Amino acid sequence: MTEPPTPPIPVAETPPTKAKAAPKPKVPPPTPIVPRATVAGRALVAVVAIMTFLAAITVGAVMAVRSTAEVWRADVTREVTIQIRAGDKAVTDAQVKTAVDLARQTPGITEAHVLTEPETGRLLEPWLGSGLDYSDLPVPRIVVLRLDTSSPPDLARLRRTLTDRIPTAALDDHRTWSRRLGAMAEGVMFTGFGLLALVGAATVLSVVFATRAAVATNRAVVEVLHFVGARDGFIAAQFQRHFLKVGTQGGLLGGLSAAALFGGLMSLPRLGIGADPESPGILSWFDPGWLGFAGMAVVVVLIALVTALTSRVTVYRTLRTIT
Repeated sequence: MTEPPTPPIPVAETPPTKAKAAPKPKVPPPTPIVPRATVAGRALVAVVAIMTFLAAITVGAVMAVRSTAEVWRADVTREVTIQIRAGDKAVTDAQVKTAVDLARQTPGITEAHVLTEPETGRLLEPWLGSGLDYSDLPVPRIVVLRLDTSSPPDLARLRRTLTDRIPTAALDDHRTWSRRLGAMAEGVMFTGFGLLALVGAATVLSVVFATRAAVATNRAVVEVLHFVGARDGFIAAQFQRHFLKVGTQGGLLGGLSAAALFGGLMSLPRLGIGADPESPGILSWFDPGWLGFAGMAVVVVLIALVTALTSRVTVYRTLRTIT
């Protein structure tokens, strides 16, 4: 007898393996027309920052001097003084009383204060020193008159009255000092405008040279784009965008540094360094006010715009030389 055939052993079918997808070739990033980070670019940021710092310092100093001069002129114009030459004490005291009565009777004068000997001595300390006895010196008596700025008095009439009643009296309205302060403030402002013009010219020249160097470095790319039909505006816009970033970075760095410098100088007297807060010194004069800080912000914006526009104009002129 024959043995029955052995049934075939089922073989598990293996699923078909999926073919691995071929890796996609890496596409290199597009090369910018203008190099974004170069040594020349970082140097230009430093140059723009320095120029912005100088321009902002100039604007802040001009506004600080202007505001200080206005405060001084306001203080000067609110007061006038009557000086009476020293003589016999009884006669001088009578003349001082007569001058005070005439001043108080004049419309527009709100207060008449006779300086005491200690107050007069403090006025003379910067020239004669402290600790001196002024009783033997022919120091004139001084009467300080406070004026009503809304309704100023007739100082010419008061001067004539004083001269008639007190021949040794003289009325000083401080017009000479007021004119000198005005001339000083105007001189500082004109000097500041001149410095701003020089800083602006130096910034423009620096951007022109940097733009020409960037075009020369990428001349091959620029020529290809130019010959394949790229418009000059497209090429110039690439440079303008790059230099706008440079101008903004440098402008912010220089402007913030200048604002920090003025803020530090203004805070020194309050911290008890360099001056007494109750009697401010020269450091407290460096207060540009909100107009000064606003001017510094305007300088930052102008520097950035000038940098961008200068580069655009330079690129346009350079492209004309490519034939």
